[in-house]
Amino acid sequence: MEGTEDAAVDGVHAPCYARSRRPIQAPARGAHPLSRSARLLDLLQALRRRRRPVPAAELARELGVSLRTIYRDVATLVAQGAPIEGEAGLGYVLRPGFTLPPLMFTEAELDALILGLRLAARRGDAALERAAEDALAKIVAVLPEELAEAAEGSGLLAGPGAGTPHLAVLRGAMQAERKLRLRYTDKRGEGSDRVVWSVAIGFFEAAEVMVAWCELRRDFRHFRLDRIAEAAPLAERLPRRRRVLLADWRAAEGIDG
Repeated sequence: MEGTEDAAVDGVHAPCYARSRRPIQAPARGAHPLSRSARLLDLLQALRRRRRPVPAAELARELGVSLRTIYRDVATLVAQGAPIEGEAGLGYVLRPGFTLPPLMFTEAELDALILGLRLAARRGDAALERAAEDALAKIVAVLPEELAEAAEGSGLLAGPGAGTPHLAVLRGAMQAERKLRLRYTDKRGEGSDRVVWSVAIGFFEAAEVMVAWCELRRDFRHFRLDRIAEAAPLAERLPRRRRVLLADWRAAEGIDG
């Protein structure tokens, strides 16, 4: 990429979008042992998070159990109809399309949902705010009574913020897979008109950033949303599907997954 200001954001390059992976930490053995049904659900969730075969040893470390337990639990799940492929020594993968029973949330998972939805509702996008509030109401309505009470009394709050500039317009263009016309101001204060193909939006503590193919630069670029003076969707559709463009951007940046 050129060394222009929109090729990186304040020195933070694009791989930061996907490389902040959590280390796998096994829970302390002997502390709060899981029931077998909870352990089987955790194993299914671990498999669902991955698209490639995962070795049994990695699953054992993540779940804090022995290899023998992983082998036994995989056999149990297969016998109950879970479409798990693979074998000991090669790794296991859960075929796409398998769904878990709905709303099997732990308290930590519920906290994550509540906080995420409340933060989404504070981004300055009215449609996104309504969607977040509706989604939370739907979740609470069908939770078991104990979890519903915990959700309604959650102490995880999201205060008002400045909002994300042009989020509704950018999000709409991404969903419709249409080109965008931007009036953009770089860090030197120089303005330019751009026609871009929006690929993704990243939310960082310092700034929100749009990944897009720029027709002017003929390459992928990263635009700070607070430097976009104007944004307008065009009638023209993207020449390629957005998910294909996203895959191309990941490949160009050396981002796996």
